[in-house]
Amino acid sequence: MGKSDPINWPKLLKSWVLIALGVLVAAATSDGIQYSNGWSLFIAVVLISLFNVILRPVLIFLALPFVVLTFGLGIFLINALLFMLVGAIVPGFDVASFWSALWGAVVVAFVSLLANLLLGSTKVQVHRTGPGQGGPQMRHRVDKKDDDVIDI
Repeated sequence: MGKSDPINWPKLLKSWVLIALGVLVAAATSDGIQYSNGWSLFIAVVLISLFNVILRPVLIFLALPFVVLTFGLGIFLINALLFMLVGAIVPGFDVASFWSALWGAVVVAFVSLLANLLLGSTKVQVHRTGPGQGGPQMRHRVDKKDDDVIDI
């Protein structure tokens, strides 16, 4: 990283805290995810973050047809595989099975989503316009033609 691309430390720290919180919740709600001490949890969180930045985009690209066919749910499988990989690498951080890893991946994603919604840092925005909202009303027009129907 050069001078034009500095590390956003607050964003990185927030990401690590959210992943750590997600792993804590996953470990508390699953017998298949365990950590022996804070150090193993710290190493696991750092590796999960690192794998999310480096390996996850490559795996998503390679599995793009599968991800598209599953309407994005295949990303959870990729996240579970990364979770299992961290469990295999980090001593003191144990992931018992694929299903435990899948649960961990879902919990980490849910905790991150929930925290982002509560902290207001999500990119999802909903705008409503209509009568009394100062914006134009939406008008729906339906053109019916017999030749627009496709029978299967």
